[in-house]
Amino acid sequence: MDRFDAMRTLLAAVDGGSLSAGSRALGMPLPTVSRKVSELEAHLGTQLVVRTSRRLKLTDAGQTFVAASRRILAELDEAERAACGEYRTPRGDLIVTAPIAFGKIHILPVVLDFLKAYPDVNARLVLTDTVIDLVDNHVDVGARLGHLPESALVALRVGEVRWITCASPDYLARRGTPATPAELAGHDCLAFEGLQTSRSWTFGPGLENGPVAIRPRLGVNTAEALIEAVASGLGIARMTSYQAAAAIRDGRLFTLLPDYMPEPIPVHLVHAGPPLLPLKLRAFLDFAAPRLKRALATLPS
Repeated sequence: MDRFDAMRTLLAAVDGGSLSAGSRALGMPLPTVSRKVSELEAHLGTQLVVRTSRRLKLTDAGQTFVAASRRILAELDEAERAACGEYRTPRGDLIVTAPIAFGKIHILPVVLDFLKAYPDVNARLVLTDTVIDLVDNHVDVGARLGHLPESALVALRVGEVRWITCASPDYLARRGTPATPAELAGHDCLAFEGLQTSRSWTFGPGLENGPVAIRPRLGVNTAEALIEAVASGLGIARMTSYQAAAAIRDGRLFTLLPDYMPEPIPVHLVHAGPPLLPLKLRAFLDFAAPRLKRALATLPS
């Protein structure tokens, strides 16, 4: 029995949730997958998974063994990449994740330029507003907005963004410009919201600056729709500075209440930080960080 092969088979089944999912992921016949898992259990002398009609469930021994297998296979992959020269020349597959809107505006252009500069690297950009576990999902680097929790990840700060309040020139000409957050009560407000409603906006630190109750005339769940609604003159909205930057540069939106902005939101590039960084990852960090710093430094504030 090839124990490394058996470990990979087990992980494919566990990650897919079933033996049949592992079979599809590996392109391997289902009986072969089942046999390899059974042989591994027989070799270890313990049951690793409980097979049900729908899903696999790990036993306590299985959870411990799967965690150890992930570490062992990751170290093996590192050794193979080092031997084949990945640590001498940037090459291989790079997986990057970022929030959807921020990724489209700021990360995608960097990735495209990086691929032009490094033809031996292939990239996969995963845009999602869900925080992905980099280690469990084998992601090389992620862009994170907000204060980071304590973790073993290595973080490189590349700038900051802000929540800003905006309106169109047409709206302000018709309704006037609010001088304080309290004056928003007399204005039409638009909200970034989905199924969950948003009925208050928080401004700078201190009780005197918020939260301010609002009653949105319109709620939308995408930044693009909100920008279009505000630019049409319908009302005042809050959005992040990177979302509004292009419309502000074009004169379609004006920034309001600059003295009442909340604290800035930090932006980091994070990675798992193995002892020896693959050159593809080191090259991407060195390439992306200064470009993101320059781009974020030009955002409205």
